[in-house]
Amino acid sequence: MWHPLNGYLREVGLTAEQRAGWDRDGFFILPGFAERPVLDAMVDRIVELARLLEQPDRRPDLIATPEKVLDGQIDPERRLSKIFRLMRTEPVFRDFATDSRLLPILADLIGPDVACFLSQFIFKNPGALGQPWHQDNYYFRMRPLPQVALWLACSASTLDNGPLWVVPGSHNEAIHDAEPDTREDAGLFYVEITTADTRSEQVVLMDPGDLLVFHSHLRHRSTDNRSDDRRAAMVYHYAHPDSTGPFTFNQDWVDVLRDGVPVTASTDPVPVGASPPG
Repeated sequence: MWHPLNGYLREVGLTAEQRAGWDRDGFFILPGFAERPVLDAMVDRIVELARLLEQPDRRPDLIATPEKVLDGQIDPERRLSKIFRLMRTEPVFRDFATDSRLLPILADLIGPDVACFLSQFIFKNPGALGQPWHQDNYYFRMRPLPQVALWLACSASTLDNGPLWVVPGSHNEAIHDAEPDTREDAGLFYVEITTADTRSEQVVLMDPGDLLVFHSHLRHRSTDNRSDDRRAAMVYHYAHPDSTGPFTFNQDWVDVLRDGVPVTASTDPVPVGASPPG
């Protein structure tokens, strides 16, 4: 069926190099995808929200999780680990999630019907713990595949401040068994894959504005932030709108494409737990 994006998709969807990286490795990087004003606006808004969410009865549609090891920090944004469900009602995050440059890429990977089902900002402040080896679909347990993650570096991701590490090609593996993360200050619901071979792992170093696109079965981890700098990232997860799975409290399903046509989403807050697809 013809639709307004058909010609556009053919022109600016995945390049041959990106498709090859996706098929071979389960990820690729779009260098310099976002400009500094967008990154600064995201970080500034998260700081505002972190402070707002510490007040009673404010923004119940958003979910914040603390970085337990940093509980003694004075500023709310320094104690913060993640804020979820940003895409629907926060313009700077919604605008990026529906960027016209992203939609053809998502359509090439998922198909003409696409929803953003999870949006989270991650602050890895100095001293924050990393996340052990895991696969995102261990948590989602959704079909059909793939689900696609977009990981936007809002600050530099360096060897010292807790970068991502990936195992290229592991997106072709089934979901591995995982054990609970037993560290005293482990993040909420963190698990660890302990039996899979990680000798081919590689670090993903990123400059501010770089965008990592990866498959939900890709094994990845992050390390502790041992630097004096914050590592900030905005992460989106996309899937087919009619996916099946155990839909979780931190999800908020917002259509971005239907039959290849961009969708103007409602900006009305949706109560936590009230927005499965379909």
